[in-house]
Amino acid sequence: MAEEGIIYGLIGTSLSHSFSMDFFNQKFISEGINAQYFNFELNDIGELMTIFSEYPNLDGLNVTMPYKEKVIPFMDQLDETAEMVGAVNVIKIIKGTSAGVIKLVGYNTDFLGFKNSIEPLLTSEMDKALVLGTGGSSKAVKAGLESLGLTVDFVSRRKTATTITYEELTKQMINAHKVIVNTTPLGTYPNTDVCPDIPYRFLTSSHLCYDLVYNPSETMFMKNSAAAGAVVKNGLEMLLLQAFESYRIWTEG
Repeated sequence: MAEEGIIYGLIGTSLSHSFSMDFFNQKFISEGINAQYFNFELNDIGELMTIFSEYPNLDGLNVTMPYKEKVIPFMDQLDETAEMVGAVNVIKIIKGTSAGVIKLVGYNTDFLGFKNSIEPLLTSEMDKALVLGTGGSSKAVKAGLESLGLTVDFVSRRKTATTITYEELTKQMINAHKVIVNTTPLGTYPNTDVCPDIPYRFLTSSHLCYDLVYNPSETMFMKNSAAAGAVVKNGLEMLLLQAFESYRIWTEG
C-alpha cells in the first residue's frame, strides 16, 4: 500500500541494526519534510521491482549488503564513481509525468564517505593497507585508499588470484600494512562477540584499524586492535557522510 509523501528506503537483509531509518526520519521531522524512510528486507534482489510497484512515491534507495553488486544489472545508468568502484549503494529513481519509474541511476557514496573519514588519520608511513572482506563495500574502500596513495591487498577466507587468506597474515605482513580495514559484517549487533581472525598481537601504535561496522560503536575488532596499541575508528562518520551525499543526490535537479 502506498504511503503519502515522498518515500525513501534501504534494501538489504537483516536491517534491524541499521542507523539509516532513524537518521533520515528524524531529519525529515526536524526539517519539516513530507517524507518517510523505510527498511525493505529482501530475500532476493529480484524482489526489488515489487517495491517499486508497491510504493509509487518511492524516490530513492540506499543499498547495503549483500546487494551492492547484485543491484547493478537493474540499473539503467551508473554514475562515474559507481562504475569505477563496481558497486552501488544509492539509487536515484527518475520518473515520468505519470509517476511511473522510467530510469534507475546507480551511485556510490561509500567511496567519498570512507575517503573523507579516514584521510585525517593517515600518516606518511601508512602506504599499504589490508582490506578484510571482498564484498561491495570493500570495493569502495579499495578505491578510496588507492585515491589516497595506498597500495591495497584483500584478505579473504578463500585463496584466489587477487586475495590472501587470514592464515597468511604473518608478523611481516602485518608490519608492512599499517592500515587494516574491516569490511566484513563480523561484530555487528547482535553478534558482538566475534571479529575477523587476524593476529592482533602483531599490531603496534603505528597501525590504524578502521571498522566499517558502527553498531556497536566499539567492536571486538576495535577492542583487540586498541589493546595492541593501534589507532581505531568505527564506520559511523563514513555512514553519516554517505547519507548526506545520498540525500543530495535524491533531491538535486
